Amino acid sequence: MINFRLEERENKSFWMNVIAPFIAIFIALLISCFLILLAGVSPLESYKELLIGSFGSRNAIAETLSRATPLILTGLAASIAFKAKFWNIGAEGQLYAGALAVTFFGTGLIELPTILMIPFLFLVGAVAGGLLLLPLVLLKNYYKVDEVVTTLLTNFIVILLVSYLLEGPWKDPMSLGWPQGASVIDQGVLPQIVARTRLHLGFIFSIFFAVLIWILLSRHIVGYQIKAVGFNPSAASHSGLPVLKTILIVALLSGGMAGMAGVTETAGLKGYLTLDLSPGFGYAGIAVAMLAGLHPLGVIASGIFLASIYVGADAMSRSMNVPSYLADVIVAITVLCVLVSLVLIQFKVKLLGSSK
Repeated sequence: MINFRLEERENKSFWMNVIAPFIAIFIALLISCFLILLAGVSPLESYKELLIGSFGSRNAIAETLSRATPLILTGLAASIAFKAKFWNIGAEGQLYAGALAVTFFGTGLIELPTILMIPFLFLVGAVAGGLLLLPLVLLKNYYKVDEVVTTLLTNFIVILLVSYLLEGPWKDPMSLGWPQGASVIDQGVLPQIVARTRLHLGFIFSIFFAVLIWILLSRHIVGYQIKAVGFNPSAASHSGLPVLKTILIVALLSGGMAGMAGVTETAGLKGYLTLDLSPGFGYAGIAVAMLAGLHPLGVIASGIFLASIYVGADAMSRSMNVPSYLADVIVAITVLCVLVSLVLIQFKVKLLGSSK
């Protein structure tokens, strides 16, 4: 058995930080080739179809960017929380909380001009997502309840609530029996930014919020406090930083980003609330954040990358007759490879010899 240990690198190369994730993605695609071969098709042809399916036409690009919109926002939600070492696994529930807020306020209760209605829906969606996370912060702070458990379980509670509402009091009588909510009023619907596609204004909002979060984390005192609390909460507390206040801000920001993902899907993509609004965007956002190294601007690239795999895998599945769930496997392998690369950027492996 070979013994080894990890030693922190004294000199960390800037170019290593830039290049390593790309090498990791390349290695992940190489590993995935074996799985595609097991499906009995050519990896090169499969990847070609995947690329064409995600970027090969105007409609394909629009679909990829449309799929990337909620991934960017849930990726931001995970990035902000993980920066402060608050393990928010509840972005899925917070997404649906934002969607519930849109359905409550945006289907006729409040009517404003479009220029005010759309920002208003993003605001209430963000507030709903943030408020859902706040009690869990207090449970962790005062009663030491593990936030991984509470945020994860909250997902199921919110989704069951959505199911009850769509089968009962919020069911649209015009839906011909299908469990869906009332349609968002015209003033609140996010307009298309590419004609005859599903790409809507929510994508522009997601880019804007990614840049805004990057500025906040890198240029504002709140960003410094978030990083300090994440690095060492005890030291941050002893130095006078408001640890609880900082985590509460993190909760509002993280839950708010996920809540706005619910806004983009309800007011942008579908126009109404359904139980299958999210195929797991909240969980995929964790992968987006990890691929980006928790960097808000990197979240844009990783969100588009994962969206291209999901969209392209559908085209690959149709043309090459391979299982579409290979996309999930490719994403998982990619995330693992990138995480290993991030470890190797920070540490070097020192062999200690072998033992019997």
